[in-house]
Amino acid sequence: MKSLIKTALFLVCILFAQYVSADMIIGGDVTHTVGKGENLYRVGAKYGVYWKTIARINGLNEKDPLVEGAILKFNTRKIVPRVVDTGIIVNIPDRTLYFFRDKQLMALPVGLGASYKNEYSDWKTPEGKFRIVSKRKDPTWYVPESIQIEYALKGKNVEETVPPGPKNPLGKYAIKTSLPAVLIHETIWPGSVYRYMSHGCIRMLREHIEQLFPLVEVNMQGEIIYEPVKIARTDDGRTFVEIRTDIYRKHKSMKNYTAKLIDARGVSDKVDWQKIDRLLKEESGVAEDVSLEKHAKPGASSESDPSKAGFTSQVVDYFKSKFNKSDQAASTGNNNKQ
Repeated sequence: MKSLIKTALFLVCILFAQYVSADMIIGGDVTHTVGKGENLYRVGAKYGVYWKTIARINGLNEKDPLVEGAILKFNTRKIVPRVVDTGIIVNIPDRTLYFFRDKQLMALPVGLGASYKNEYSDWKTPEGKFRIVSKRKDPTWYVPESIQIEYALKGKNVEETVPPGPKNPLGKYAIKTSLPAVLIHETIWPGSVYRYMSHGCIRMLREHIEQLFPLVEVNMQGEIIYEPVKIARTDDGRTFVEIRTDIYRKHKSMKNYTAKLIDARGVSDKVDWQKIDRLLKEESGVAEDVSLEKHAKPGASSESDPSKAGFTSQVVDYFKSKFNKSDQAASTGNNNKQ
């Protein structure tokens, strides 16, 4: 039990919370101790934070290796883009899979399709509704024809199938969706998680998909969406905005797109547009309080975290009831732009 509770409370890459309204803000300030062999890519993949943001906030040179034992601080606060009773939502710009079941939410970082495109294929992860078709442990990879062509053009060995094992790109777990050639799977390249490097599939770290795999059910509904700007209103009238890179370049002007969304929420006169401009420039992917001071709750600041109220007890209760058996087999290893 101790190891699972630590994962929930301190890693924040796996977030469980009860939800009661359409607008949800999850995550918050995190302190991470660098483990042996860890790099910025891997830390970013664990927590769902852009690795360059981690480097910038901690004053690190992006090219220097991380020092074991070093303390890193960063913020994982994000706005949940859609809320459903049961199902899966994957938002491409925030590279996060949101799993809903029984009024509970689990948010997990994922790797998605590269923006690369040629005459043979388009590697972008597609948008659209889907259902879970099947689940496979130790899967065989049936290599899509487009990837076979790519390998042939690069002079690589072309295979039609790859059996289970350490060289199988699907890892030990694969969840098939009804979208053509789109799988949710583990990856043998963990550094590609929380980045855009796949051929369209949804890649996950093993420790994350091991949590997800037993919970997903065949015929469960899901949707892949594209929302680079998210807005949330809190009960006390504050407005949070999260802006991420328009990686697939679907919007001509992110500034105009953001302004339209804010206007549609009816809060154009309640936000600090200087803060909005800064978020547009940084595209950090961290949800920030952009409320005008006169609308802020007395004593509150932009650094306040509305997701923390009652969060700890909810997480502990969930893990006690759902993962007691898993914890008995768990080891007591170390904690471990969006």
